[in-house]
Amino acid sequence: MKNHSGAYSTCCNHQRQPQGLAPAGLGGDARTAAQGRGRWGAFPPGSRRRPGLGRDPAGGARAGPCAGAELASAGPGPAVAAPRDAESQKVDIWKDVQNYYGQVLKTSKDLRTNACVTVARPVPKHIREALQNVHEEVTLRYYGCGLVIPECLENCWILDLGSGSGRDCYALSQLVGEKGHVTGIDMTEGQVEVAKKYLDYHMEKYGFQTSNVTFIHGYIEKLAEAGIQNESYDIVISNCVINLVPDKEQVLQEVYRVLKHGGELYFSDVYASLELPEEIKTHKVLWGECLGGALYWKDLFFLAQKIGFCPPRLVTANLITIQNKELERIIGDCRFVSATFRLFKLPNTGPTERCQTVYNGGITGHEKQLIFDANFTFKEGEIVEVDEDTAAVLKNSRFAQDFLFRPIGDKLPASGGCFVLESKDIITDPFKLAEDSNKKPKCASSVVGGCCGKKRSC
Repeated sequence: MKNHSGAYSTCCNHQRQPQGLAPAGLGGDARTAAQGRGRWGAFPPGSRRRPGLGRDPAGGARAGPCAGAELASAGPGPAVAAPRDAESQKVDIWKDVQNYYGQVLKTSKDLRTNACVTVARPVPKHIREALQNVHEEVTLRYYGCGLVIPECLENCWILDLGSGSGRDCYALSQLVGEKGHVTGIDMTEGQVEVAKKYLDYHMEKYGFQTSNVTFIHGYIEKLAEAGIQNESYDIVISNCVINLVPDKEQVLQEVYRVLKHGGELYFSDVYASLELPEEIKTHKVLWGECLGGALYWKDLFFLAQKIGFCPPRLVTANLITIQNKELERIIGDCRFVSATFRLFKLPNTGPTERCQTVYNGGITGHEKQLIFDANFTFKEGEIVEVDEDTAAVLKNSRFAQDFLFRPIGDKLPASGGCFVLESKDIITDPFKLAEDSNKKPKCASSVVGGCCGKKRSC
């Protein structure tokens, strides 16, 4: 479909059916970088360029569709490992996590921190209804730290990394419709078994002729071994899971490989305020509670650039509280935040200039207003000036058909007012956003999900 600017939309309402799954072991070579398009701009305020997070093994700087800046010299990436053989450590962590989520935790009441507890956040009515339609047992075994249900989902193919009991998958299966598809992959066999039990239940609940959900037992950093093909999904989601994986760069590389151009990774996860000391990284309970493997938040931006994603777009953030004296002692001065980011994989279309946009209100559940991230909210009919990166994302993703684009200075037919992009810092720091959000009162009515933090009412 063509949008008003003349650019082609990569909306999920496509005629070509994605290949989706292939026999185990297939999937092609991972493409972790592309030729440069657009600009990456400044790194997060106060950040430093990490050794080894910007060059390929041959020593050349990698550049992706939104990666224009050269990175620092090669060296070791962000460490999350105990001082042991890397492969042995991965196996140990996999076993510990599987045991924690398969045997130790029976319901969300067994958690020892609020890092994986859903809290109040307003959500659209259609999402509340979709969540309410999910079977009770599936919901009880849900340990996510955020609400990872993005917008504009009709007919999309979605991959859920670390799908657990399948709560998000079943909610999404209703939202994508019978022509869409949702695949969930999880390494904990017990969780996958719970999810598979209710395939027929949800198919009948939604009135579908065939199920549009598939669950796979596998590892999210080894999607090719699970049969996930190149460029086969419109959206990849993950709900408080990537922190449980030792090799986060490999996960993001695999996500980039399986996403179509114009697709996005929309995910909630736990981040640390500093690089974690060994005592935290090797603590089994803290790993299971999503804290021991938390990525230093600035490293997300370096990894995204290295792989080829556009700059991460911060959506929501909430501070995590530790309700255990022993764990508080181990953590010390380190702080943790649960944050939702969206990362887009865009085609190589050349530089994009800032422009004026008008949202036409065509997205289900967001007809009057689209809260795209922490920095941009689009109201129906209102002129909004956007920066180069935002313009590139809107023009080259599934959102293209829902916006009108014009160069700055052109007169746009719009019923609303005009918002001019000021010269101000874009919020990228999840800790700052969480602290700012805590200062604002929030009502607790009509709420179902969100990132972690204390429940509030007004």
